[in-house]
Amino acid sequence: MGSGNVTERRRQQPLIGVSTVILALGRGGKPGLWLPLVRRVRQPFLGDWALPGGSVQANRSLEESAYEALSSTTDLRPSYLEQLYTFGDSQRSHEGLPMVSVVYWALAGTVETQNLREANNVAWFAEGDLPTLAFDHRRIIAYALERLRSKIDYPDIVTKLVGPVFTLAQLHEVYEAVSGNSIDLANFRRRMLASERIEATAEKVRYGRQRPATLYRYADVQTNGDGHGSGAVGGDEESGRGSREAWQRPMAFGVMPRRANSVTESDLEEVLSAVSPQLRLHP
Repeated sequence: MGSGNVTERRRQQPLIGVSTVILALGRGGKPGLWLPLVRRVRQPFLGDWALPGGSVQANRSLEESAYEALSSTTDLRPSYLEQLYTFGDSQRSHEGLPMVSVVYWALAGTVETQNLREANNVAWFAEGDLPTLAFDHRRIIAYALERLRSKIDYPDIVTKLVGPVFTLAQLHEVYEAVSGNSIDLANFRRRMLASERIEATAEKVRYGRQRPATLYRYADVQTNGDGHGSGAVGGDEESGRGSREAWQRPMAFGVMPRRANSVTESDLEEVLSAVSPQLRLHP
């Protein structure tokens, strides 16, 4: 393509579309976070994988367009959908027409995805083992993962992945998947129970030949629709504020790096020491 044609294309009105990063917990019994991708059938980036997306129509809101793009490619309509960011770098279209993408991120629980089948040109990938991606979609996925990790202590976010009731082992799986690091299970159990963030229900569940496991739920937290807990029910404003602050303080577990692109051990040491000088990765 000649330089004159490239310059002319870049001066044209940009195309505007929506894309969605949809994150789910585990696929086919495999742990971690997974996401569906669509193989491109036209240029640019013919044959590469991309996030589910589509165009914006005058009779559709951005959110409706995002849901429509998901439905047409994955048959998913997740219960949690939030606008992530707008990406419009001039180089992202790879010398094609300028493109602006309004990106959403969504969470899908195990119930929503357990019977989901892969279709033509649509496949699920582990977030740590992604194929060659079109445009700047690898950067977009990384951005969505950081947003999720920043909200892992919000009950509404966690329950979208694991459900309203869960075993401690299931909750541990969520924290490991989202953080991208191995977390000592015994330490995790002890700290979650001591935090009083969760409470035991009267129900138990058995998996295979294992002993029945207690089901838990988040305790005394009302959600206000944006993923933030509003604190304990009742009480004065001051106690409610204290509860909200407690919910947003990070919890330190026995975390060890699992992948090269995860946080480093020195990073974790800094976080743990900020929470409490007595906490260290290596006792």
